[in-house]
Amino acid sequence: MADMKNQIKSGIDNMADKAKNATDKGADAMNGAKSESHGIVDRVGDMAGQARDKVGEWAGEAGDAAKQAGQKVSRIAGDACDYVGEHASDFGKELTALVRKHPVPAILIGFGLGLLLGRTTKMI
Repeated sequence: MADMKNQIKSGIDNMADKAKNATDKGADAMNGAKSESHGIVDRVGDMAGQARDKVGEWAGEAGDAAKQAGQKVSRIAGDACDYVGEHASDFGKELTALVRKHPVPAILIGFGLGLLLGRTTKMI
């Protein structure tokens, strides 16, 4: 009977050792998977940080390009306005000088244009 008891005790001890070994192996596997997942998470975090930095850089470059384009359009519009202003002023001065030199023909031309405009607006 004592022999049977020892065999059962020995079997239980063996089973306990095997269960402990299996548990240790499972824990080691879990720790390895956990550390590997931390590594993946760290890499993903680094990639996300790099992507964020790159997007910020691109946004800054786009803002600079838009600012430069706005300044260029403003400069072109200013130049065009100056050009038109100068030529309109010159045209007005020339017309005034022409009317002062030839007042009667200017009045007759004005009268004729007024008649034409009056007739065209009357037809409409």
